[in-house]
Amino acid sequence: MLDDLKYIHDKDAQDALGIAAKQPHQLLHDFKIQKQDFKSVTNIVYAGMGGSALAATIASSIPGFKVPFEISRQYNIPNYVSGNTLFIAASYSGNTEETISALEEAIARKAQIVIISGGGKLQEIAKEKGYLHIQLPKAEQPRYAVFYNLKALLQLLDSSKLLASEINENELKQTAAFLDNEAAKLIPTVPIKQNPAKQLALECMGKSIVIYSGPFLTPAAYKWKISFNENAKNIAWYGTLPEFSHNEFIGWSSHPQVKPYTVIDLETSYDHPQVTKRFSVSTRLLSGKRPQPHTLNALGETPLQHILWTIMMGDFVSIYLGLLNGQNPTPVDLVEKMKKELA
Repeated sequence: MLDDLKYIHDKDAQDALGIAAKQPHQLLHDFKIQKQDFKSVTNIVYAGMGGSALAATIASSIPGFKVPFEISRQYNIPNYVSGNTLFIAASYSGNTEETISALEEAIARKAQIVIISGGGKLQEIAKEKGYLHIQLPKAEQPRYAVFYNLKALLQLLDSSKLLASEINENELKQTAAFLDNEAAKLIPTVPIKQNPAKQLALECMGKSIVIYSGPFLTPAAYKWKISFNENAKNIAWYGTLPEFSHNEFIGWSSHPQVKPYTVIDLETSYDHPQVTKRFSVSTRLLSGKRPQPHTLNALGETPLQHILWTIMMGDFVSIYLGLLNGQNPTPVDLVEKMKKELA
């Protein structure tokens, strides 16, 4: 099925696989953000949900920030938000109700505000109140614009000197070229025997999926969960080591021994040595008590390449699983129905 290009073309009507292959180019987009002069910023709060929040989790790992940083994935904001807070409201649609609610609270607290969106109500608020608005280019779905969102956030914080280290545009170009080359190995015309994304998708078919990573690849593990949920319409969870070793580890030890799950371990050479050891010890101690994990070792020469390569691999695997599930990977009709019901 995954080597049947006609079937893929018919099911993947919005070309999710083509979008996944082209997403490295998003890192080259220039948002042309002028130097920002925020006043005495003591902390940053980033409000966003789903894929919009993902860019912030990546940026908090690489390169990190000079001041405390928190992601708010809810209607309310932390009590410490004040005039010394840089508050970033991010939503691809611009209409995410949790983010709008959080923004309204931040306005009342007189925070310094920036909005990142593709339009919608957030853009209207930015125009009305004179806030800096960073326009995201068009994408089929918010989860397909994560690299755009990341680049926008990095450029914003670089322009305000709040990143732990300056953006190296040359590194971003090298990363885009590396990912572009890797994507060519995962596209539909590459047959199953040579295509690791197709192979892993077949292993996931008919199963619930659990993804584990160390802290460094947590943004990638979170994106794999999102992608399996939305692209494959498949239930998935993610967890992080070493926390896994203190509780969830025991959860795998009970009966029945044959469990309807696929376990995927995302590993990287940037993991703490003890995290790497915990992966191997966990696999040994849980042998026969849970499905044997599929270990994916991140590729690349830099931390950024490791994270983004892992995210891209998850996009391909989840889209192929969606096709195996007989689904069009792009639409998320039930999410849209939920929004209408809430409205």
